[in-house]
Amino acid sequence: MRVIFMGTPDYAKVILNELIKAEDIGVVATFTQPDRPFGRKKVLTPPPVKELSLKHNIEIYQPESLKDETFYKIIRDLNPDFIVVAAYGQLLPKEILDIAPCINLHASILPKYRGASPIQQAILNQDEYSGVTAMLMEEGLDSGDMLGFRFIKTAQAPNLYDMTNMLSNLAAKLTLSILREFDNIEPIPQFDALSTKCKKIKKSDGLVDFSDANILYAKSCAFFGWPGVFLESGLKLLDIELIDSVTTNNAGEILDIFDDSVTIGCTLGAIKVATLQPPSKAKMSAKAYIMGKRITIGDTLF
Repeated sequence: MRVIFMGTPDYAKVILNELIKAEDIGVVATFTQPDRPFGRKKVLTPPPVKELSLKHNIEIYQPESLKDETFYKIIRDLNPDFIVVAAYGQLLPKEILDIAPCINLHASILPKYRGASPIQQAILNQDEYSGVTAMLMEEGLDSGDMLGFRFIKTAQAPNLYDMTNMLSNLAAKLTLSILREFDNIEPIPQFDALSTKCKKIKKSDGLVDFSDANILYAKSCAFFGWPGVFLESGLKLLDIELIDSVTTNNAGEILDIFDDSVTIGCTLGAIKVATLQPPSKAKMSAKAYIMGKRITIGDTLF
């Protein structure tokens, strides 16, 4: 099979790697987002899909927009049997959708969580199950007919990093299955009335307070790595554990101090925090931070 792959982050890289290893599939080109500045020093950095493609000498294209007629002609002339898409970051114009079956590996159990942040939303909402859906792409956003699913219990992957790893591996195996059995699959239309949408995550989404321990903990899991969770002061809370979600406390009150963590009360519930990071400073143990600030049990962390 001649396959064009379109994707950008690590989630997509895992799927691409599985396609590359398959003896009955030839990846004839990859499309990914342009290199972007990354980190404090804004170093121009290639996306993970590009890095993997370079290692395997696969032709790479990085258009700012697929609406450019040039890329329609390139894709048409590559004569793909399938176009596989995973977290690419662009909608495909109808002209490209008509070239070959376009199969998207979306990281949710559709029609739930159409859009840019399905994994984060499943964790934020503490869903019992999460998963991936293979679907035929159409002009709408994640609204095409479904071809297959894989799912796990959300509790198996407690944060964004673990969940992304698990779902990307499920998606990789599902992709091979769908491509090989495509002619025998009866697509299932999505029930639009049950659909939900999720937005792109912004840095400001990581702002938290001590009103509800359960919500704070869910955010710390969903925004693991980036944007993380932080207070109005800019203080980042890292390595968080939910202690309880039912007791009532003074918001932000230090309830206990241990060598490896501190327990902080919320209006509803309590959390344990092992690491804190002040704005523009290095991470430090929570105990070292509060000792340096001369905060003790009964004081508040603000």
